[in-house]
Amino acid sequence: MAKTAIGHAQEGLEREAADGLRARLAAFAASVRERLAAAIEEENAFRRPALWLPVAAGAGAILSLTADKEPSLAGAAVALAIFAALAWTVRARRAVFAVAVMLAAVAAGFVAQGLRTWRVAAPVISRPMTTEITGFVEQVDLRRAGARFTLRLTSAQYLDTSSMPYRVRLTTNRAPDFEAGAHIALKARLMPPSRAALPGGYDFARDAYFMRIGGVGNALGRIEALEPPDPAPLALRLSAAVDRFRNALVQRVTERMPGDVGAIAAAMVAGKRDHLSREARELIREAGIFHIITIAGVQMTLVAGIFFVGLRRLLALSQTLALNYPIKKWAAFLAIFGAIAYDVFTGSRVGAERALVMTCIMLLAAVFDRPSVSMRNLALAVVFVVAVEPEALMGASFQLSFAAVAALVAVWEARLAAQARARTAPLGKVRPGRLGEVTAWLSESRWHGLGAVLFATICATSATASFMAADFHELSPYVLIGNPLTLMIIEFFAVPAALAGSLLYPLGLDAPVWLWLGLGIDIILAAARMLASLPASTVHLREFAPWALPFLSLAVLSMTIWRTNLFRLTALPFLAIGLYGATHGPRWDVAIQPTGETAAVRDPKGQLVTIGRFSGFTSEQWLRADADGREPAASRGGDCDKTGCVARLPDGGALALVSDYAGLAEDCARAKIVVTPLYA
Repeated sequence: MAKTAIGHAQEGLEREAADGLRARLAAFAASVRERLAAAIEEENAFRRPALWLPVAAGAGAILSLTADKEPSLAGAAVALAIFAALAWTVRARRAVFAVAVMLAAVAAGFVAQGLRTWRVAAPVISRPMTTEITGFVEQVDLRRAGARFTLRLTSAQYLDTSSMPYRVRLTTNRAPDFEAGAHIALKARLMPPSRAALPGGYDFARDAYFMRIGGVGNALGRIEALEPPDPAPLALRLSAAVDRFRNALVQRVTERMPGDVGAIAAAMVAGKRDHLSREARELIREAGIFHIITIAGVQMTLVAGIFFVGLRRLLALSQTLALNYPIKKWAAFLAIFGAIAYDVFTGSRVGAERALVMTCIMLLAAVFDRPSVSMRNLALAVVFVVAVEPEALMGASFQLSFAAVAALVAVWEARLAAQARARTAPLGKVRPGRLGEVTAWLSESRWHGLGAVLFATICATSATASFMAADFHELSPYVLIGNPLTLMIIEFFAVPAALAGSLLYPLGLDAPVWLWLGLGIDIILAAARMLASLPASTVHLREFAPWALPFLSLAVLSMTIWRTNLFRLTALPFLAIGLYGATHGPRWDVAIQPTGETAAVRDPKGQLVTIGRFSGFTSEQWLRADADGREPAASRGGDCDKTGCVARLPDGGALALVSDYAGLAEDCARAKIVVTPLYA
């Protein structure tokens, strides 16, 4: 009986413990559901879910670009119509509506990319050829020796209208005696645009297709100026006039400041980077400040700000205007045209286009008395890029620019939220003790003074790190030093000098301006040399797994788009998967250039050896993807003769690269792998 009673008592205690555990789990689940519901309502109140629609549209455009074959534009349009109709039908059911809208956005990305491909479709030459061509010069990029120019063709020997490229890009080793807008005739060696050296690597052929460049090569012999059969289109004449002015300004800058100082100044002022030496490029890249030679968000915002403030002060000189008219709105509206002119003058690259769209939205917000800095403005800029130039989503310029701005906007929004909480916090609530003082100082320093600059730099650097590593296979640990310094130089030297120099150049009074800009560039180069000389100034990274960057991108998006901490925690699994993919990328022993003229083989020591026709760009791509910091020329090797090259594979076999039919039979007999551009 006693044992039975004890057993019943134990069973009762176990039931009570189980009931208590179930109750606690139920309470915990209810708390999680309550917090999740509150977080969802807060996100909806801030309208954050809508910011994922441009992301979905961008994902659709990227999926279209990376598909094995060109997706059907009609099929994408039908899918868009179906999902849009479904979203309208189920709009009262929030969850189903969200899924339908996201699918419609993905389909819209497919449609945008399909329309873009259809708009720019133009012939591309299929094989190397030497031919006589004529055409209008659209753009000339002067170099230290020779130039590179873009030609819109009007005729091509051996090619009829249906197979003639719309434009070609050519290089000449002599100083050109023509300018943009001229109609010229020449003999040229043309080749198809080069394809990616590695799967997932930079694909110039894709970029060339969307620029309607159907061939690249070299000008041969004399270039003759001709009278055009028909007048050049108005758009070409206008763009040529802008290019002539940019080149004249670049020549003026490089005359006043020879060497790499002038080359960097030319890139800052006019967006022309062809004068920069390889040594200077490597120096500023290793220092983590390569963005100083690109026209992007900082420059665009400063230019628009200078126009806005300057015009407002100018209008305020009239008491009648200042007291009776909205001169702030007038100045904002006129500053939009100034920003557009600056974008056109500097070449209108992707980063500058994003900055232009955001700047115009901010200025229009001032015109209509709306908040200017918000994540919605960035989302509208993404929509613009997806609609107009969706292939830019695959480029490093877009990825780095948008990630950095998203992080900075998220920091700005967090600052405003912190200030709002501070205004509504109960009085007298202080943190006691020394630890409380330190915590309070750290919390406040994020939003004020130098602490704010460093905190924003850390956030922007963290957001762009994955894209920098994936696109360039390297990181600079000292970017936290280089970025604030670069920002200061751009604010106080580059942008004011660009505006003042451009205005004073026609009057011949611009010389002091370039001295001022040169002083700032000297400071940058001195700092870059110091940073590049520090230990581990560049960390080389291997190629990522193909799925790593999408998950790292989702981690950045989750941290910047969501406003609640509960939803921001979703970045952690994305980050974990992305980092795993970043450290487990493919490792290959043989790489072959698409033309079959160059190959890379891993030697017994584990290093890559390149054989065949040397291509510095291709070799650099292979070495970077292998986390190898050597110069491309240092990787050349193999046993070569006039018929080809032979290199040893890691397993002891031989790889032969044959460039002449005379060696084809012999190498087929002795080599394990034969690579040749010939018809074998």
